[in-house]
Amino acid sequence: MRAVPEYAGLVAIVTGGGSGIGAAVAHELTARGARVAAFDLDPSGVPADVLGIKTDVTDDASVRAAIQQVAEAYGRIDVVVNNAGIGAQGTVEDNSDDQWHQVFDVNVMGAVRVTRAALPYLRHSPAAAIVNVASVAATTGIPQRALYSTTKGAVQSLTMAMAADHLREGIRVNCVNPGTAATPWVQRLLDAAPDPEAERVALDARQPHGRLVTAEEVALAVVYLAGPTSGSTAGTALAVDGGMATLRMRPPAPN
Repeated sequence: MRAVPEYAGLVAIVTGGGSGIGAAVAHELTARGARVAAFDLDPSGVPADVLGIKTDVTDDASVRAAIQQVAEAYGRIDVVVNNAGIGAQGTVEDNSDDQWHQVFDVNVMGAVRVTRAALPYLRHSPAAAIVNVASVAATTGIPQRALYSTTKGAVQSLTMAMAADHLREGIRVNCVNPGTAATPWVQRLLDAAPDPEAERVALDARQPHGRLVTAEEVALAVVYLAGPTSGSTAGTALAVDGGMATLRMRPPAPN
C-alpha cells in the first residue's frame, strides 16, 4: 500500500513564496501533498502546481483579498508560513526613521496582518499551524544589523505570544531561526561588496559548520514544525544556523 503523504488534504500559505526560502518551503510542502498558495509581490516565478497570488503584506486589504482567494479556491486554510521579509544593514545610527518603519512594516506587521486574516480559517482546521521565519539575528549580536535584528527579535517574541494565545484553540505556533542562508538577498549583498569572494569566505567562516545554510535546509525545518507529526511542538524557536547561535568553536589548526 502507498503511504498517504504527510500533508494530504491540507492547504498552506507561504508569504514571500516567489523566491529563496519561501520558494523552497512551497516546493517542499507541495512535494508532501499540500495544496499551496504563495503570496508575493512578484509571483511570476511560482511553479504551476502552486497558486501564486500577488500580495503586498504591508497592505491589509491586499492581504485579506489574498486570504479570501485561497479560501475560495481550496475551501480551507491549515498552515501559514510567515516568511516574507526584507533586510537592512547598518548600526543604530545608519537607518532613517522611514527605513525603520518600512522594515518593521514588512517583517513584523506583515506576519501580523496575514495571521489575523487567516485565523478564522485556522480555527476550523484539525491540523492548524503557523510558522514564522525569524533569524539567528534575533538571538545573536551581528555587526551592522541593528534594524534587521530588532525586527527578527520581534518576530520571535511575537511567535511566543501567539503560541500562548492560540494553542488552546488548536493552533500551534513556532518559528525557525535561520543562519546566513544562500538566498537572493544575501547574493545581492555579496555582489555589492568590494571583494565578493572574500566576503563569501567570511560569511562561510562565521558559521561553525563552515558554509552558508541552504534554503532547502530551512524549508525542511519549516515543514517539520508545520506538519501534523509535530503535534506536541509549540512555542519553539528552531535554529537552523550551523551552530552559530550556540557553539563557540576553536579556530581551525593552521595547515
